[in-house]
Amino acid sequence: MNERQRFAHLLRVCSKNLLLDQGLQVHTAILKMGYAFDMMINNDLIDMYGKCGRCEIARKVFDKMLQRNVVSWTSLMCGYLNLNDAKSSLLLLCKMGRSVVKPNEFTFSTNFKACGFVGVVENGMQIHGWCCKTGFEWFPVVGNSMIDMYSKCGNIDVAAQVFDKMPERSLISWNAMIAGYAVRHTGNKSLVLFKEMQTQGKVPDEFTYTSTLKACAGIGELSAGRQLHGFMISTGFRLSQQTIVSGSLIDLYAKCGCLFEAQKVFDLVERKSVISWTTLVVGYAQHGSLSKAMESYTALRKCNIAVDGFVLSSVMAVFADFALLEQGKQMHAYMKKVPFGLDISVSNSVMDMYLKCGLIEDARKVFNEMPKRNVISWTVMITGYGKHGLGKEAANIFEHMLSENLDPDEVTYLAVLSSCSHSGLVDECKKYFSRLRNDPTIKPNVEHYACMVDLLGRSGRLKEARDLIENMPVKANSGIWQTLLSACKVHGDFEMGREVGEILLKMDDVSVVNYVMMSSIYANAGFWNESERVRKSVKAKGLKKVGGQSWVEIDKTIHFFYNGDERHPLTPRIHEKLKEVEKRLKEEVCYAYEVRFSLHDVEEESREESLRVHSEKLAIGLVLVHDEGSEKDERRPIRVFKNLRVCGDCHEFIKGLSKISKKVFLVRDANRFHKFENGQCSCGDYW
Repeated sequence: MNERQRFAHLLRVCSKNLLLDQGLQVHTAILKMGYAFDMMINNDLIDMYGKCGRCEIARKVFDKMLQRNVVSWTSLMCGYLNLNDAKSSLLLLCKMGRSVVKPNEFTFSTNFKACGFVGVVENGMQIHGWCCKTGFEWFPVVGNSMIDMYSKCGNIDVAAQVFDKMPERSLISWNAMIAGYAVRHTGNKSLVLFKEMQTQGKVPDEFTYTSTLKACAGIGELSAGRQLHGFMISTGFRLSQQTIVSGSLIDLYAKCGCLFEAQKVFDLVERKSVISWTTLVVGYAQHGSLSKAMESYTALRKCNIAVDGFVLSSVMAVFADFALLEQGKQMHAYMKKVPFGLDISVSNSVMDMYLKCGLIEDARKVFNEMPKRNVISWTVMITGYGKHGLGKEAANIFEHMLSENLDPDEVTYLAVLSSCSHSGLVDECKKYFSRLRNDPTIKPNVEHYACMVDLLGRSGRLKEARDLIENMPVKANSGIWQTLLSACKVHGDFEMGREVGEILLKMDDVSVVNYVMMSSIYANAGFWNESERVRKSVKAKGLKKVGGQSWVEIDKTIHFFYNGDERHPLTPRIHEKLKEVEKRLKEEVCYAYEVRFSLHDVEEESREESLRVHSEKLAIGLVLVHDEGSEKDERRPIRVFKNLRVCGDCHEFIKGLSKISKKVFLVRDANRFHKFENGQCSCGDYW
């Protein structure tokens, strides 16, 4: 081995093992020994610097080269892609197209990956055309990359066409197509391909299993997932040693609510990944097992596995959804001490937690202190302010975002439209909807139109709202008709409500919400027989109601209540306190049980007795019992959280309670925050 070959060998060792410092030393020696313009040596330098994350040095080496070949260009493109800088890779490909050096199959493959990363299918189609002209279209590595690119850009049908036309399909080809269907939520096609590939003699590997399990999880196909689990065991697949595959299996069982199976697989894995831990924590939380979720999270912290931004954001999302303020604050303090704590995604999750716990100022502080923000950061703030009924502030944040030359996406538009709609800001809502319709990069979807229907419904312009639904360019879903039906109920338009209700039941006859809303419409108009007929049809169809659940945090302990719940040890005192409050409300603010509201929501019952023991009242009763005889700051809001929409009777009850007790109640339901103070609610009695 001569000196030139030794330098090349050393650079490849540094590249393979990411030894940047040693690579710099070798580079210095290369310059001293007169190999500064050696093309092979320079190609190895570009590769080494690219893999070590120093593309700026790789670019300097590239620019100084007197001669370049296809390896020079492709190595630098790979370096950019390694840093997630797909745009620079694509720009370099354009420059290469004007040079005398022609791309090869690896150049095209690299840039198809770049197109998939940025999600711009038009660029990918241009490169596809270039491949066809130069004869690289049928190279396996190119075809596989095309399938991946089209899948990631949402053109799964084109990806399938490429797959079908391939003269030879490798295992990678099958894996790419199965993964593409799984990502696009067409997992049933992934399962068909999984069976087909085996009939053609292909043996599944860990990537095949991972994608197929992901497909099962995406479509909730528990039975197929269990069969696949059994197939892996029967073929001797070492699941306990395959961290990624076992993680996908845990995810499948967790998403399907089979936490026992998820835990069993998790316990068998020899080297547990941080993603598996996170999947288990989130799975327990999403299915209501908060204690098990916290137990798993505590175990994760104790096992000294390094956590990343994904884990921190996922766990913080659990705290946000359950409004676990104390745990969220502790996590926030922990985040400040770890390297990934400054990630934008982590800061976004912290803001979301504070907003969902009702602490707007704390969220604003996090937002203001962020060194860098993305569109999600702004969207989280706009959504949060909107949920608190602060539409003008939400609109101001949106305007500030535009002044920063940051383009809103469809979720941002939905956030600002919803915020303006909830606050009755007609002019602002119309302005932003017009801006959305004129935005060439985004097409309004049915949720955007639903915000306009809600806005028109609030102002009583029901016919205009219906005309908008019937003439909009997108297909109406049950949600937008529910919005109009709710407006009909509020404004007492029985005729339109009945018509809309019939449309809704034809469209979706398995959602209990639709039946309850229709029953309520009939009851409010005095058609009791019709109301009862609708309610009986719910029982006849065997449809189940979603159980109302409320919770409150007292001295760092979470207390959960269901409707009529008697499990709490202080239940007798809670009932006594609520009766005491009811008596005062009747005497001082003329409160009476609103039985009509018992038909208003999914979780409500029609009997007057049940209204006294609704979950949110029980949670408030516990707080009042706890505060008895103790000195509490009267300005400190009492925070209560509910999984469903707060019912009308409870809304009136808490309004009255805020007046006679001089306390502030902050109630978060499925739709928004309600701030009750001095007998008034921030929602203006429209929610």
